[in-house]
Amino acid sequence: MPKICYIPERRFSLPWREMIDIANAVLEEYQRQGFELTLRQLYYQFVARNLFPENRKWVQENGRWVRGEDGTKNSDPNYGWLGQIVNDARLAGLIDWNHLVDRTRYLRTITHFDDAQDALVQLARWYHVDMWERQKVRPEVWVEKDALVGVVAKSCEPLDVPYFSCRGYTSQSEMWRAAQRLLHWHNAGYDTLIIHLGDHDPSGIDMSRDIFDRIEMFMGGTEFTRIALNMDQVERYKPPPNPAKVTDSRCSAYVEEYGDESWELDALEPAVINDLITEVVEARRNDDVYEEDCARRAGVKARLTKLGAGWGSNANLPPDELARRLCEKIHELDVRESLEEWLNEESEEE
Repeated sequence: MPKICYIPERRFSLPWREMIDIANAVLEEYQRQGFELTLRQLYYQFVARNLFPENRKWVQENGRWVRGEDGTKNSDPNYGWLGQIVNDARLAGLIDWNHLVDRTRYLRTITHFDDAQDALVQLARWYHVDMWERQKVRPEVWVEKDALVGVVAKSCEPLDVPYFSCRGYTSQSEMWRAAQRLLHWHNAGYDTLIIHLGDHDPSGIDMSRDIFDRIEMFMGGTEFTRIALNMDQVERYKPPPNPAKVTDSRCSAYVEEYGDESWELDALEPAVINDLITEVVEARRNDDVYEEDCARRAGVKARLTKLGAGWGSNANLPPDELARRLCEKIHELDVRESLEEWLNEESEEE
C-alpha cells in the first residue's frame, strides 16, 4: 500500500490525528468492498456517520458560514477542513494514495504490447461478446456527474451495459448523438432504456425531465427511468441533507413539492448505487440467453489463452508469416470464423 512520505517534518495535532485515523478506517472499509472513494464521497461518509467533532456545527448567516450549536455538520467549512487534513496526511505518508481518486482528471494514452504473444494474451483478457445482442432491450446508464462514473462502472461493466456521464445538463450535441444511437437500436428491433441517476435537488430533478423531453424531440422517445436519487431512498437511507439552492431558478417549485432540503447522489453508499443499477438491469434481461452468451464468451477466451500461451517462439517472424501462422492456429482451435476471416484479409494485404 503506497503510503509515501514527502513532507517528513509535518506534525499533526491530536484532533487532526483522530480525523486521519477515522478517514483511514472508512477508506479501508471501502477498499475491502472494491470501491475507491472521491474526497466528496469520503466527506459524506463523515456527515452520514456523524464523524465530525461536535464543535464543528455551522449555520449560514447573510450568506456566510458561522459556528452555531444548532447548526449542521454538512457544511462547506467542514468539507474544506477535511480536504486540507486528507491532503496534508497523504503528503506526510499517513493515508494511502490509492484510496482516494479524482475521476474528472486522468491521462489518456494508447495501449502497447511487448510482442505478438503479449498482444494475444491481452486479447484473451479483453475479448467480449455483445451480451445484449440476443436480448430484447438495449439499456444505458446515465449519471449526472463525473465523480460517480467509477461507482457506476462497478455495476455496468460486469453487466456489459454502456454508461455515460452527463456532467450536469447534457450538451445538445451529445444528446442528439445519444438519440441517434438509440434510434439505431430501435430501428433494429430493440426496445431502448435510459436509466438515470442524479442529485435530489432543483436542477438534479429537472435534468431527468430535460433528458426525457429532448430525447422525445430527437427520436420520438424511449423508455426512461430515474432510479436515484428519489424520495423513497432519502427516507430509507437518510443521506445528509443540504439546503435547497435558493439561487436556482427551479427552487420555488422544488421547495413547494419537497421542502427546503436537498440531497446529493454522492451521499448514497456506492454499494447501494451498485445494487440499484443491477436490480433494474437484471429485471429486463433474459437470464437463459445471458448464460448461453457467458459460456460462449468463456469458450473463446479459453481458446485465445491457449493460442497466446504457445506463441512465444513465433514472436520475431515477419508480419506476413506471423499472420499466416496465426490463421493456422485459429483454424485449429476454431476460435471464431469472423476473426479468422479478418486475419486472412490482413495476411493478403501484407
